[in-house]
Amino acid sequence: MNCPFCGEDNDKVIDSRSSEGGGVIRRRRQCLACGRRFTTYERIEETARLMVVKRDGSRVPFSRESILKGVLMACGKRPIKEDDKVALVDAVEDEIHRTYDREVESRAIGELVANRLKGLDEIAYVRFASEYYNFRNVDDIMKQLEELNARIRDVPDQQHMFGDGSRPPTQ
Repeated sequence: MNCPFCGEDNDKVIDSRSSEGGGVIRRRRQCLACGRRFTTYERIEETARLMVVKRDGSRVPFSRESILKGVLMACGKRPIKEDDKVALVDAVEDEIHRTYDREVESRAIGELVANRLKGLDEIAYVRFASEYYNFRNVDDIMKQLEELNARIRDVPDQQHMFGDGSRPPTQ
């Protein structure tokens, strides 16, 4: 492994850990030439490249970094932990690889990201949705905000008091 600081190919592994459910190995390394430490991640490479079909019909290789870039832009300066952003991207990537074999439409990826952002942070969701759904005016944004406001707010990972998650009957 080449050191990102001095470029030498002379390092030792200090620590190795499995992360992201065993799909990634995180290695902490120290360069023997300059003494600086750095971290590397090993992921399983997909043998069959998944292609993304864009709106204009063009095809590009699937890129996890593109999803992360969109999530980071949507989250902006919101108080969202980096780990939560990465976990969102991991979940979307896992679902895409489980569901699609060779091609996936960019629309499907955008909807997965939007749905997960809706549960993570509503402002980030609106930012993402405004770009993804090409809102043309304030009315489009207001309609989306009204839908957000109308949905039932549940605490993540909390069991529903009423079987179907609906609101209790009013007296």
